[in-house]
Amino acid sequence: MDVAVIGAGRVGTALGVKLLEAGHRIVGVSGREGTADRAARYLPGIPVVDAADAADAADVAGLADVVLIGTPDDRIEETCASLARAGAVGEGRHVAHLSGATSLEALATARSAGAEVLSIHPLQTFPDVEAALARIPGSGIAVTALTEPAHALGERLATDVGGRPFRLADEAKPLYHAAAVFASNYLVATTALAEELFRKAGMDHPVELFMPLQQATLENIANMGPALALTGPAVRGDAGTVARNLEAVARHAPAAVLPYVAMADVALDLAERSGRLSTEERGAVQEVLARWR
Repeated sequence: MDVAVIGAGRVGTALGVKLLEAGHRIVGVSGREGTADRAARYLPGIPVVDAADAADAADVAGLADVVLIGTPDDRIEETCASLARAGAVGEGRHVAHLSGATSLEALATARSAGAEVLSIHPLQTFPDVEAALARIPGSGIAVTALTEPAHALGERLATDVGGRPFRLADEAKPLYHAAAVFASNYLVATTALAEELFRKAGMDHPVELFMPLQQATLENIANMGPALALTGPAVRGDAGTVARNLEAVARHAPAAVLPYVAMADVALDLAERSGRLSTEERGAVQEVLARWR
């Protein structure tokens, strides 16, 4: 298939490379600053359209069987509308965006023009193109579509880049994306808090020392599931340790008190649901937490 990538950032560029490797033809890319350099490095010889003119590039996008829109979420609808006005999408074309949170409603103008619409979202984190190229294979890829042919196309593209496609309902996308935020972004945020507290406890290079703990925890989750992988004072009902933790955190990093309390609540729920914490033990820990809310 012929594919155009509009908004060839980290993900769009990496998908372009993987699709090219799978035998598809990339007919053109566009994007903001840095796109030309990325294209020259990863997609040499592929035409690069200036970002300001991408929507009017019917001679590029109009050739494509598939137009991938990899712009930031808040520009997807505008970009799609520009493509539709330029006559770059229509009957026989497929328009896909790469957002995990944005509804297919953002592609309504393409659908009105006769194109099939869908979204493809790798459930993975990509700090740069190299990481994306390494991590896309084997990663889950959410496919959202309104018709069976569009679903089939999305699943084919996901499989062609080495991903593991799964179907995601359009109305479930905000919840799905919130789950991804917990799984990735908040893991980073929690790690940053842990680094701060370890440093205040006197450790000069804490990340390299506590990273094996996090890696072992993730292995436990993979092997046993979150409920059985949970350890620590909440699952033990150890109210005394929780109290000492919070007293120390309040003295040295008061901004971390509320996050500690919030995550302790989550841990208590998980521990009780898994049958590893009695109601009495939970009550003792909650009495401590109540003093810090």
